[in-house]
Amino acid sequence: MSEALPRVPILGVPVSAITLDDAVSAVEDWILARRRHYVCITGAHGVIECQTDRALRAIHERAGLVTPDGMPLVFMARRLGFPRTQRVYGPDLMRALTALSARKGYRQYYFGGATGLPERLAARLTEQFPALPVAGTFSPPFRPTTPEEDEAVVARINAAKPDILWVGLSTPKQEYWMARHRDRLEVPVMVGVGAAFDFLAGTKRQAPVWMQRRGLEWAFRLGTEPRRLWRRYGRIVPEFTLRAAFQLLSAPSRPRRSF
Repeated sequence: MSEALPRVPILGVPVSAITLDDAVSAVEDWILARRRHYVCITGAHGVIECQTDRALRAIHERAGLVTPDGMPLVFMARRLGFPRTQRVYGPDLMRALTALSARKGYRQYYFGGATGLPERLAARLTEQFPALPVAGTFSPPFRPTTPEEDEAVVARINAAKPDILWVGLSTPKQEYWMARHRDRLEVPVMVGVGAAFDFLAGTKRQAPVWMQRRGLEWAFRLGTEPRRLWRRYGRIVPEFTLRAAFQLLSAPSRPRRSF
């Protein structure tokens, strides 16, 4: 199904013009077909990183889905002729696929985050969905792993036989990791969800819904973690705004698609 889903180039990055239901359906198709795909949950941050990182852009081009994680990408897709596009936010996709997995028995593996975080996440989700099958958890070191350590991780995940591997390493580290490991891991679906581990585990607060809907989640996150995020958003917000405005002003008018 995902091959038929439309994509819209936003600053040269092929973003899937989809809804949450589309994404859930595509992931289940891959599980049932035992295909190997990865999903990039991409907002303005990822799109801006792709402007100077050709390898990262190529990783997005090869992804099974590149979901519009932030409202700025949704606004862009709609203006570029895809009015049905909805935000497919990492935590929302994770909740939806967790509920589906609890019903269908799809096995989950949580890879990433600080020591203890994937275990806390698994515990929180199984409290909400007692039937959820958890295949395993692993928190990798923050330093680069040795080839031997990496082989051990691959063997550990393959032995667990998950259907969905959730990767919480932040952008762009998680995208590089998924692309490098897709052909070595016997997992039909990898999803890079970054901060969703913290949000769903309850270790970080999410922005209020009204801020999310207005594309202001970056401001909330900056307010809660200013020392860590001020450099990121101080560059991304103005750069994305200027580049997006130029693309919209220079784009030829096109018919709106309902797909």
